[in-house]
Amino acid sequence: MRKLGPPPPLSASQLVEYLAVPHRALDARRTLLAMGGAALVEVSAGLRHPNAEVRYHCLALLDHLVVPDLFDEMIAMLRDPDARVRVMALHALACDRCKTTDCKPIQHTALPEALRLLREDSDAHVRAMAIELIGHFAHDTSVAAEALMAARMKDPSPAVRKKAGWYAPGGAIYARTAIASN
Repeated sequence: MRKLGPPPPLSASQLVEYLAVPHRALDARRTLLAMGGAALVEVSAGLRHPNAEVRYHCLALLDHLVVPDLFDEMIAMLRDPDARVRVMALHALACDRCKTTDCKPIQHTALPEALRLLREDSDAHVRAMAIELIGHFAHDTSVAAEALMAARMKDPSPAVRKKAGWYAPGGAIYARTAIASN
């Protein structure tokens, strides 16, 4: 009888497809993350996948593996029909803790989309995450600071108003990031 060896390793393309399968998604994501830059082409292609779970997981991967060339694709995901995908796109653009590089989104492309979401998105979680991205630019542009102050006063969600207060001028996160940027 012939012994069966281990299965052949999966390609990055196969792993991206596994992101759509709930019981395989976590292992596929870990493997893709371990592959690093070697999987970037397939992960960025996953942003156009018809399954929202795949788009979500690919953005979560790009949160760690991001390179400046992919910011435009990530910003385009802020128009995704799925709110979870928009939230993850905002997180991937805004979060500095997850990234293995120090590249950041460019203000003139990221800020207008984040402002649009804060003003127009019906999902409070999306608006709350938009605040984090806008907060990155609050020290550099009055448009960002004014949008945060307006959200603090007028957003229909108490959670969004509270978070906007943290990032707006006079808020705790605004003060902390002012100290950190000096």
